[in-house]
Amino acid sequence: MTLSIQGKTAIVTGAARGVGLAIARHLAERGAHVMMADSDEAALQSVMDDYADDQTQLRHFVGSVCERLDMANLLSATLDAFDRVDILVNAHRFVRGSDPLDTDMDALEEMLRQNMLAGLRLSQMVAKRMIRQAENDAASVQNGAIVNISTLAARRPIPSMLGYSIACAAQEQATRGLALALAPHRIRVNGVSFSSVMSHELQCALRDHPEQRAQVIAGTPLGRIAPADELAETVHYLCSDGARFVTGQIITVDGGRSLADPVTSQVL
Repeated sequence: MTLSIQGKTAIVTGAARGVGLAIARHLAERGAHVMMADSDEAALQSVMDDYADDQTQLRHFVGSVCERLDMANLLSATLDAFDRVDILVNAHRFVRGSDPLDTDMDALEEMLRQNMLAGLRLSQMVAKRMIRQAENDAASVQNGAIVNISTLAARRPIPSMLGYSIACAAQEQATRGLALALAPHRIRVNGVSFSSVMSHELQCALRDHPEQRAQVIAGTPLGRIAPADELAETVHYLCSDGARFVTGQIITVDGGRSLADPVTSQVL
């Protein structure tokens, strides 16, 4: 099995912190050129300062992946920097609680826009570029890989996060649908669903409520909270030729939590 992504170009959204940052760094360290995209300019610049002496692998783009113009500019910036795009990781997420008996429709629409529509539209835009690239490339097993990041909320009802759960479920269905649509073009689309991983949101939750750490660990059969780097390894696999016959799948990275824990709290 070859897991090489050497020389490939990746766009990673939500890359200023947490899971997105871990994925971007991991792909760059394995030889990929990475465009890190996020709306938080200060956080993104702080990351880039760590790579001040070597920015040949990593570049950054500040903008909202929910705005069509910003999406187009993100793709243009990536092509200007690296000439092509081979991988897209939609790691941008927007997490907010909601009242299951009185869900504000504007808030629900925002959840769908941030967690599903943004990634779907960017995927469509990037996929069109991948298809054009393939016309000039020699025949290959795959012409591109897209990975969508979601959480256990997509499949395990969390009443206090109804809007977010709906958006995550919609994103996973979009992953499957886009996988079928792009298969004739040899572009693979997969998802990674996680829980009990040290995301930015989990860090914030445990900082405010440290007693919940024991709750998460107790509900995770493997008995620990994984660093975001372990989720990044799964994304790496899905982007590589080692997964060249894998498409339309949602891989769960949760230490077995989905098998044992009803996940009734907001702490994923």
